Amino acid sequence: QLQLVESGGGLVQPGGSLRLSCAVSGFPLDGYQIGWFRQAPGKEREGVSCISRSGGRTRYADSVKGRFTVSRDNAKNTVYLQVNNLKPEDTGVYYCAVRKTAFPDVVSLLEKDYTDWGQGTQVTVSS
Repeated sequence: QLQLVESGGGLVQPGGSLRLSCAVSGFPLDGYQIGWFRQAPGKEREGVSCISRSGGRTRYADSVKGRFTVSRDNAKNTVYLQVNNLKPEDTGVYYCAVRKTAFPDVVSLLEKDYTDWGQGTQVTVSS
């Protein structure tokens, strides 16, 4: 059974960093494009980063460019999101999601393109 489990969230001061992980089980990760999304209180879920099946292409929302880095380790069936220089507006629940694809370099930040989702991990940025 396909399962995605996020971890690594927490409470951090502005300017701090976290490393979010998404552990995938039930299928080999190498056939999938991965996306990271977040949902702030009272707001719709938005795409923040994604990585292609090959790992060779990534995409970031403008609000996180230069601060967030997505990576994947297919051997560990795990995807990571390194989040640096956090701001209060980064607060929210962070979700990983997968999309099976035959194309190695496709990327997307559109929620509708993803089929399976984790339960999320809370990130709170506050002093």
